[in-house]
Amino acid sequence: MQNHTKDFLEFIRVERGYSTNTTISYKKDLDQFLKFSKIKKPDQIDRNLVKDYLEHLYDSGYAVSSTERKLACLKSFFHYLVREGKMSADPAADIKLPKKAKRLPKALSISETIKLISAPRSKNYFALRNAALLELLYATGMRASEAVGLNIGDINFEVSFVKCFGKGSKERIVPVNKITLAAIKEYLEKGRPKFPQKDKEALFLDKNGKRLTRQGLWLVIKKYVKMTGVKEKTSPHTLRHSFATHLLEKGADLRSVQEMLGHSDISTTQIYTSVSRERLKRMYKKAHPRA
Repeated sequence: MQNHTKDFLEFIRVERGYSTNTTISYKKDLDQFLKFSKIKKPDQIDRNLVKDYLEHLYDSGYAVSSTERKLACLKSFFHYLVREGKMSADPAADIKLPKKAKRLPKALSISETIKLISAPRSKNYFALRNAALLELLYATGMRASEAVGLNIGDINFEVSFVKCFGKGSKERIVPVNKITLAAIKEYLEKGRPKFPQKDKEALFLDKNGKRLTRQGLWLVIKKYVKMTGVKEKTSPHTLRHSFATHLLEKGADLRSVQEMLGHSDISTTQIYTSVSRERLKRMYKKAHPRA
């Protein structure tokens, strides 16, 4: 089975254009299934085995969302094996999980967001990097992986745009405001040159002069969340949620927000309209004499 999984992972990486992170996640999910099932050949997989595995995940305490992702991985793998003539049918084709409740994304208020992204106030080169990074995350709604993947040449100061690569290596262009561009420019002129220069192209460097990782970005967020007293569970993705929610609250149209977030399906973006409505309801109940 190891050869089949290796070929499948190469297929989704090369032919489907899946990112490195997604490919790694698929590998972990497949390894977990193979370890549970102990199968040697594709024709040993049947519907009951898949259901037993899902039951195992449930008993192990996995959330519905995690189990759903693992099932999607298996379905893709089985579909590939059928296409390659290694299986006669997909044993998971008609298996569905209970629908999980849609959880509204957590977004900071505008004042909380400004407090957080304004936290790096000193002028040492780490603070200049962190200020540029936080400003950029909120200004563009980028995913953490997209932000750390930026190169210096992806910032266009003349037309106030940044180029990034999202899921499936899809390129998109996102506008950037003047305050954020000023923070990036100051970092490039006064901060970045003081880092070791092992990576000549990466926009954001770590202390060793290499490209900042997603884990490194998360630690930056964690540092300033603790410093400012902003909600404890704030993550890089929280700034992405806040970006979308604040734009819609201020009247941005859904299609524009969809394009800036890099969502292929507008239904993914529509959840933010629910966030805005919920906030309006809370404000109404708090402020209206009859509420």
